[in-house]
Amino acid sequence: MIAALILVVEALFWVFVLGGLAARYLLRMRRLSTVLLLLVPVLDVVLLTVIALHLGHGATADLTHGLGALYLGFTVAYGHSVITWADVRFAHRFAGGPPPPPRPSGRSARLRHEGKAWLRGLLACLVGGGTLAGLTLYVGDPERTAALDGFSTPLAIFMFWNTVIGVWGAVEAMGSRGSAAAGPAPVASAAVDGERRG
Repeated sequence: MIAALILVVEALFWVFVLGGLAARYLLRMRRLSTVLLLLVPVLDVVLLTVIALHLGHGATADLTHGLGALYLGFTVAYGHSVITWADVRFAHRFAGGPPPPPRPSGRSARLRHEGKAWLRGLLACLVGGGTLAGLTLYVGDPERTAALDGFSTPLAIFMFWNTVIGVWGAVEAMGSRGSAAAGPAPVASAAVDGERRG
């Protein structure tokens, strides 16, 4: 049941997002667009409520309950950025809006970009892990929630790679400006040498 609910919630997420953007930019119905987009976070509340009620009525936690908790973490962390990403492209394609911004190129901009990406990953882990812990406390029976304990490992693995990618991006950002700044130096030096010889 929970697995089917997760699939339904994911499908409705895209229905509400794409429907809301289509209503705004194609149908010019801003009120309907606002309603549809406001329904997106309601899906998370519904999923969490159903999972909690299912466990509260005596069900034993399994893989699907843990996946539901992780799904909540990732939708909370990444849902808004996904909607913003789609909104910019809808506006550009159908409403004459500005084109999507390019990937940040300056050192400071790239560092901010990598920092925000790392924080989103951290938020996903905190919300997902917090949901797992909250469900465990809510049920109050370690035997029935033992399956939820195993999800700490995938969260740790995700956070490890999230950090590796973030550090790698930050190192690249720090080096990009330095290499660009170092480039003109030999040219300038050669010009000075030429003037001296002349």
